[in-house]
Amino acid sequence: MLIQPLMNENTEIDWQYPNPYLTDINVSPQDTDRLGHTNNVRYLAWLEDAAWGHITELGLGWDVKEALGRAMAIVRTEVDYLAASYAGDHLLLGTWITSSDFKYQSTREFQLVRYQDHKVVLRAKMQFACIVLKSGRLSKMPVEFVTAHRAGLEAAGVPC
Repeated sequence: MLIQPLMNENTEIDWQYPNPYLTDINVSPQDTDRLGHTNNVRYLAWLEDAAWGHITELGLGWDVKEALGRAMAIVRTEVDYLAASYAGDHLLLGTWITSSDFKYQSTREFQLVRYQDHKVVLRAKMQFACIVLKSGRLSKMPVEFVTAHRAGLEAAGVPC
């Protein structure tokens, strides 16, 4: 289950960028694989859910994308698995928009941290391309996309 976390003000996590969009995750037994740790498919689903939540918070919810006939499609995902997580673990997933050409593409990075010991479980990066919803063809970003991406970059402390 994904919810926005209630952060303890004493919690000091070493995030790779400032102002992460945070998703709170409690690993359930259904999230684990035969080896007893979190299945990599669950990690990918959590990354995608966090990306949707963040971009929606930046003003680009599905309703806006549908009205504009455009969306940002994932074209590449890189995941570095740094530690295992298990049923019962409480994880915090931070995400940021870290680059954009404000025309066709953007990049988003993720950092997944085990809350109990602040261990980084994974780091990931997704690259996106703006597409026309009806055809799937590459498209220039509408101004609404540019505005949201600029706000995301500024929040992450990345020069625009």
